[in-house]
Amino acid sequence: MVTGSAMSWTDDEGGEAGAARSGDSSRRLIEAAIEAFADRGYHATTTRDIATRVGLSPAALYVHFPSKQALLGEISVVGHEAALELVERSAAGPGGPLARLEAVIRAFTAWHAERHRVARVVHHELTALADADRHRVLDIRRKIEGVVRAQLSAGTASGEMDVPDPRAVARALLSLSVDVARWYDPRGSRTAEEIGELYADLAARMVVARPSREPGDPV
Repeated sequence: MVTGSAMSWTDDEGGEAGAARSGDSSRRLIEAAIEAFADRGYHATTTRDIATRVGLSPAALYVHFPSKQALLGEISVVGHEAALELVERSAAGPGGPLARLEAVIRAFTAWHAERHRVARVVHHELTALADADRHRVLDIRRKIEGVVRAQLSAGTASGEMDVPDPRAVARALLSLSVDVARWYDPRGSRTAEEIGELYADLAARMVVARPSREPGDPV
């Protein structure tokens, strides 16, 4: 498997592939595979479909990747690593647990809008991965969930939040963010950043501790 920086093919505005790969052909094949898998699905895509998108023969793909499945593994693992890096960086920012939770959800949601094609591939094709790649991806997902759960637990301990089940709430918040990749259209009325802000606000409203009511207080 070709390896590279977690953000190396997910940094370009409006696209899913950047310039920093181990060779231009590998980069172009990654880009083509993302497009093909997002458009047609992994199983309906052939190595010929991928190679011809960049003007190469199917045999040329095997020079860079041992199989179509290995290519999917590269996309999925690197995509998840990029998301984890983003989440960890956001959680290390200033403020208390609520501010850090908002930062995580804001960034995670915007990433799924900006990189919606990559996100569709890495989330929808999990069962098509080789066992080793699937285990790596699931481990990364647990780490992402753990970052969110840590903010929820800290906020509950400080009284800033009221979250009886941090694990379930963490999964709910992440699921909302991930689903953005399914419907996001860059031609729509909201930018990725605006959607990130909206979801961060929704997350805060879901978890913030409410003042306890005294008997006789209006509902």
